[in-house]
Amino acid sequence: MSSIVAMCLFSLSMSISPGPVNLITLSTGANHGLRNAVPFVSGATIGFTLLLFLIGMGLGSVAVEYGLFLDILAYGGTALICYMGFKIATSDPKLEICRESIPRFSQGFLLQWLNPKAWAACIAGVSAFDLVGAHSRLVLFVTIYFVICYFGIGCWAVIGERIHLIFRTPRSLKLFNLVMGGALVLVALYLLLQRQV
Repeated sequence: MSSIVAMCLFSLSMSISPGPVNLITLSTGANHGLRNAVPFVSGATIGFTLLLFLIGMGLGSVAVEYGLFLDILAYGGTALICYMGFKIATSDPKLEICRESIPRFSQGFLLQWLNPKAWAACIAGVSAFDLVGAHSRLVLFVTIYFVICYFGIGCWAVIGERIHLIFRTPRSLKLFNLVMGGALVLVALYLLLQRQV
């Protein structure tokens, strides 16, 4: 298998699998539609690929060397993900759009930098393809990852928008928000517990 195909498969499996960013994207698509989810998707994609690039340039080894940094990241990321889960679970299922409640570009960007799953995916990808010091291959991987990550996260927004067709009433949308917010909090706690093991 060529390294490009392997990079594509790795990027797709990591980008499209459930995680905090994808659950928030799903909820945003369901509550606000695809168009309003695009800024969050863009921020998450750019944030992740910038993190991937910097880890490939050596940030990963510095982070691993200083375990305290990864501990702070784990707790800070858990707090942010739990907060966003709470906001989703308690959001008002109005059919009109409230601009303040739509996750923004900056939140998508920041969430990736505080997301332990994103750090693990970046470090695993850089290690698996031996990209530290291989700048041209790193740029290729980051470019591939950007396209596939945008597609992968964007798919969750499309699915969310389609789910909105099922959950048409405020009551059913409230239930959906409660389940998604609760799931996000559980994912955050699971990621934190995985770090402790």
